Amino acid sequence: MSKRNSQEAKREARERLKAERDKQAKRDKIRRQLTVGGSAVAILAIAGGIGFAIANNSGGGGDSTDWSAARDIVDNGAPATDDTDADAENAVNYPTEAPANTSGDDSLTVQVGDPDAANTVTLYEDPRCPVCATFEQTMGDTFKQGIEDGSYKVEFVFGTFLDNNFPGDGSKNAVSALGAALNVSPEAFLGFHEALYSADWHPNERTDGFTDEYLIEIGDTIPELKDNQDFQDAITNSTYATWAVQMGDKFDADPEVQGTPAVKINGQLIETPYTPESLDAALAAASEG
Repeated sequence: MSKRNSQEAKREARERLKAERDKQAKRDKIRRQLTVGGSAVAILAIAGGIGFAIANNSGGGGDSTDWSAARDIVDNGAPATDDTDADAENAVNYPTEAPANTSGDDSLTVQVGDPDAANTVTLYEDPRCPVCATFEQTMGDTFKQGIEDGSYKVEFVFGTFLDNNFPGDGSKNAVSALGAALNVSPEAFLGFHEALYSADWHPNERTDGFTDEYLIEIGDTIPELKDNQDFQDAITNSTYATWAVQMGDKFDADPEVQGTPAVKINGQLIETPYTPESLDAALAAASEG
């Protein structure tokens, strides 16, 4: 799917982030006022309303991440506050650590396979993208075989631009969960990545289906991730939220990639291969070059 967004779409996305931040600030202010007032019944009622509002804002009711705060941490080193002591105390402050098994100065290189393999195949995908799901269901086994036999290593770059096109934050949430799987092992990451795009688990891109609960459920289909408390906690605690934001920025910064899925071989953008034969031809051409 195309990542080309009009200026209007980008403006609307920025306004949505600002609106979410303003709503959260108002909710925090109300909660503090109610606490001072000492009305336990009122506090419970408002808390229920807050939970309902947050669930509606997330689109699927199960993404616990404040993505506007994650964005602020990436951009400014800290979440935005209204400069009051109480607001600063309640500000969400996510870790800035990257998952294990990443590389590069920015820890945004996700590469699986023999590091000495002659060729590098780079895949550009957005978790919510239905064409990416079809692509992975068609070519996933081919890429897995290439990794196993050492024909090439595979690098993954994940976009989150579909969150700007449809309600919700499923792309960012899924990238964060992919980071949690990668932190366990490259094998766990590959298994989770395959399941995420599978016909059994991939949701319609217009529904914000990649909630925390759903991603943990997907993880339970992978032996290394089943009932893995560290993996589950990384999802629910938004451990890799800032990393997911940065990964989306890395995708957006590539001027050659204008949609998903996209494929590069040794840094050269190629026509997206949908058959093993077309991939083999592209690899052969890269070797000759």
